[in-house]
Amino acid sequence: MIRRICIIGASGKLGRYMVQHALDRGYDVVGVCREKSAEKLDAFKGRIAIVPGATNDREVIAQALAGCDGVLTVLVPWGVQQYATGTAQAVLDYAEPGARLVFSCGWHITRDGKDVYSWKLKTFVRIFGWLARLLRFADLDDQVEACRRVFASSTRWTVVRGSDLEEGESQGLPVWSCHVGDPILESNLTRRVDFAL
Repeated sequence: MIRRICIIGASGKLGRYMVQHALDRGYDVVGVCREKSAEKLDAFKGRIAIVPGATNDREVIAQALAGCDGVLTVLVPWGVQQYATGTAQAVLDYAEPGARLVFSCGWHITRDGKDVYSWKLKTFVRIFGWLARLLRFADLDDQVEACRRVFASSTRWTVVRGSDLEEGESQGLPVWSCHVGDPILESNLTRRVDFAL
């Protein structure tokens, strides 16, 4: 039974919802976020432990994961220094044996190649990916490599691919399917608070 969880990327919009859901369910929570973002977690002061630092810093991750039997990781492809890949690899290397690992990433990730993407999404990913890499803002291929490593690991993992997210009151648990393009996922819109569940 999971008692203590680590949320990597805790200060982001999604991460803060995850922290609240975890506290509501009685978990001990350790949050990892960049030092300059730690103030975003002030609402949880005294209720969670915060390990400040880059999420791809192996020492930070090793410290944060000690004693955690669950890990929720938001994989972000910031910059062009393999931030998401470094984060995923550190989690895979330092998670407690048998820990439950959940990784959140974008729609463009595929494990078996059976996903069906709209021409709009493929065009967006191609253009945004090229432009983001050119500006050294982000590298979508970094998330692809991060998830490839997760898929190849022998850990207890789940990769959750996010749809378009919006703010608002909860509408309940989101629907899921194994593949992008399945009819049940047609709306492609989820409340962020529900995706954090």
